[in-house]
Amino acid sequence: MKQAKRTVLDVGQCVPDHYAICALIEDHFDANVEPATTADDVFKAVASDAYALILVNRVFDADGDSGLELIRRLQADDATRSMPVMLITNYPAAQAEATALGAQPGFGKANLHDPATVDLLAQHLGPV
Repeated sequence: MKQAKRTVLDVGQCVPDHYAICALIEDHFDANVEPATTADDVFKAVASDAYALILVNRVFDADGDSGLELIRRLQADDATRSMPVMLITNYPAAQAEATALGAQPGFGKANLHDPATVDLLAQHLGPV
């Protein structure tokens, strides 16, 4: 029996970055990517669907909100704590803070085409 397609929630990206992330994921995995613009969008989405992975931009494009604060909220909520989340940032200090909050090790947009990024995603989205 074929496994159901996995879904990734991509939070806070600008349109070009969202499409680049979609291309990365859809080219390497049997997964689709849904966008979320704000933290409110995220909590509405996770109330009705479980996600294989939540990717969070360090600073949301639409409203400037903090991805680290969203990760803090997701990890504090019993309903979302079990959903793996990664911070998307090129800044090592922000990445370290995200993992300290309970996020999985993430990657930066500068590393979208790095094989190590695909390996990180494979831990949650299945084999390449």
